[in-house]
Amino acid sequence: MKQNIAIIMGGYSSEFEISLKSGNVVYESLDSNKYNVYRVHIFKEKWVYVDPENIEHPIDKNDFSTTVNSTKITFDCVFNAIHGTPGEDGYMQAYFELLGIPHTSCGMYQAALTFNKRDCLSVLKPYGIKTAESYYINLGDSIDEDAIINTVGLPCFVKANKAGSSFGITKVYKKNDLQAAIDHAFKEDDEIIIEEFLDGTEVSIGVIKYKGDVIVLPATEIVSDNDFFDYKAKYLGESQEITPARISDEMATKVNKVAKQVYEILKMEGFSRSEYIFKNGEPHLLEVNTVPGLTKESILPQQARAAGISLEDLFDNAIQEALK
Repeated sequence: MKQNIAIIMGGYSSEFEISLKSGNVVYESLDSNKYNVYRVHIFKEKWVYVDPENIEHPIDKNDFSTTVNSTKITFDCVFNAIHGTPGEDGYMQAYFELLGIPHTSCGMYQAALTFNKRDCLSVLKPYGIKTAESYYINLGDSIDEDAIINTVGLPCFVKANKAGSSFGITKVYKKNDLQAAIDHAFKEDDEIIIEEFLDGTEVSIGVIKYKGDVIVLPATEIVSDNDFFDYKAKYLGESQEITPARISDEMATKVNKVAKQVYEILKMEGFSRSEYIFKNGEPHLLEVNTVPGLTKESILPQQARAAGISLEDLFDNAIQEALK
């Protein structure tokens, strides 16, 4: 008997359009002989199952079911393709865990922790995970520009603490531009993190649970055509994403070891993709993503292909791991 799989996509953040693309790739890739696959759009104003004719059927939030032609449909597993809130920050994970519905992403605590860049980095530092120097500000705090620059130097990055896809991020070269960058970041979040600029090779590392084992996928080297790996570089082709990365065996060994260590320290499940920059030959962690992009052009699927894992196999394995 075929299992019912809901693919949740959309979300409440600036990343909803990317999430819809990711979710549709999952929808097209899963084996219809094995699963009954349902696209579920999650938006603030509505949760709906969108059928093949694009007719919307409301989701009953009491048990995450839907009714089509007087038949109630429940789900054996949920494939989480929501980038940002509420799919990547713990809310959906907690909801499904309360309902007892298996899902493909990490647990509630891990999602909430990794979505908060500064809390995640703070947890990992005692384990020896290297990170950039940083300075934190909450909305309403007084801004001491001299203290910021003394801590992180110039240039530096001003980032929204809880946002993805490079929304709310600015590279700042001059003290006079710092306040505008802070104002921009506060449009995305009420917490911001300001980090030193690390001048070195940037790589993205995918780590997944595959057939019961934690495996590190081949690294991707990020070479942005822009000043940094911003939204246009990530999604509009203004970058080179080179898989496998053009790094030495020694560098690959180091970053793979750290990436697997981070995954295991945090007790992760499902997919993760972390960004690192090499400084003085050592990988420095920037952030951890628990619902990375899943389009055919996205980094994690690129890495899976390099490891000999097809999209269908990658997504099917995620469901099977969740159902365990």
